[in-house]
Amino acid sequence: MRSVTYSMAISIDGFVTGPDGGFDWAAPSEEVFRFSMEEIRDVGVHLMGRRLYETMLYWETAERDPSLSDDMREWAALWNPLPKVVFSRTLTAVEGNARLATGTLAEEIARLRAEPGEGDIAIGGATLAAEAGALGLIDAYRVRVYPVLVGGGAPFHPRHERREDLELVETRTFASGVVYLHHRVVR
Repeated sequence: MRSVTYSMAISIDGFVTGPDGGFDWAAPSEEVFRFSMEEIRDVGVHLMGRRLYETMLYWETAERDPSLSDDMREWAALWNPLPKVVFSRTLTAVEGNARLATGTLAEEIARLRAEPGEGDIAIGGATLAAEAGALGLIDAYRVRVYPVLVGGGAPFHPRHERREDLELVETRTFASGVVYLHHRVVR
């Protein structure tokens, strides 16, 4: 069965965006960016909310930018063909290799788990991931903790009033001070 993974950059105080909604503090070093590219290779489908989808739309045409670095071109080549499912109450159409969700989050995950296929089911976006966490649908958390305190914003783990025990799978410290933590949910 395919695993559901929530992977994001967070501040030391636990936020994925700052109070102003920005996440410029999470710009990855070259080393962290390369690591993120390796991580995306293990993804078979990416679930995302509207805000993350709109942020990532840049990559649909990024390859046309002559100033794009080789690493950025490689990222676009990995990201664009990846199937994506977008959860939105306001969008009526999506672009690229994306489709709008037709069921609830739990229904979509159950359907994707049942389909044959390789790779994790990745969840992106704090709001969507919070819903999946509250429903007990996340199997693993992969966080890149940045050495910054942002003082507020969108939390990585909003309170959903239930305990989940985690098992540490992997850690890695990057030269930039970013610490990667991979935990599996103990069931």
